[in-house]
Amino acid sequence: MTPHIEAKKEEIAKIVIMPGDPNRAKFIAENYLDDYRLVNSIRSNYIYTGHYKGKLVTIATSGMGMPSMGIYSYELFNFYDVDEIIRIGSCGAVCEDIELGSVILPTGAYTNSNFSCQFDSEIVNYCFSSNEINDRIKECSLKHNINLIESDVKTSDLFYHLKKENDMFSYSAVEMECFALFYIAKRLNKKASAVLTVSDNIKTLEEMSSKERETTFNDAITLVLESL
Repeated sequence: MTPHIEAKKEEIAKIVIMPGDPNRAKFIAENYLDDYRLVNSIRSNYIYTGHYKGKLVTIATSGMGMPSMGIYSYELFNFYDVDEIIRIGSCGAVCEDIELGSVILPTGAYTNSNFSCQFDSEIVNYCFSSNEINDRIKECSLKHNINLIESDVKTSDLFYHLKKENDMFSYSAVEMECFALFYIAKRLNKKASAVLTVSDNIKTLEEMSSKERETTFNDAITLVLESL
């Protein structure tokens, strides 16, 4: 147990899927898992463990932003001996030709935050996701005929604030958690990746409703679970 997770160690699987929204965690557990149990409800950050096609998996809420992702991913990796975490989340596209509902596989995450410096005094602005996990997800995308956009993303401390002209890297979308997850995995010698669904387009100003964000990320959910 930790200050934020009440589950027993044996109640958390070695592979964890992390949506940001607790309602999305609940949706995934109820609609995709067999024999699932709620193993954490502290702060309503729901964590469920069950089976997907016989494979034990945990669905854990990360919350919003790098501080929240940092807390939960660190505790799962460090205290529960989780081997890999895959984020399922939303993002805002920064290119006009990327439609709502498109699925992005981040090859890495760039940030102008000082998250890494606060974590362990290391100044890092870019971190890769796991090639091993990404290869599994890409293989599943071919089997299920789901189009993937492979690109870097920007992790911001602000909700979709964009000053692209001053950034060091090119990227197709902006979000708020990936860098923290990838960086902590790197520092702890663990594996992490993400599959993101475009819920907003910053250029065209299109956006999904709150309910759509909870329940319509089915391509991303399928890709991640099938990759197990």
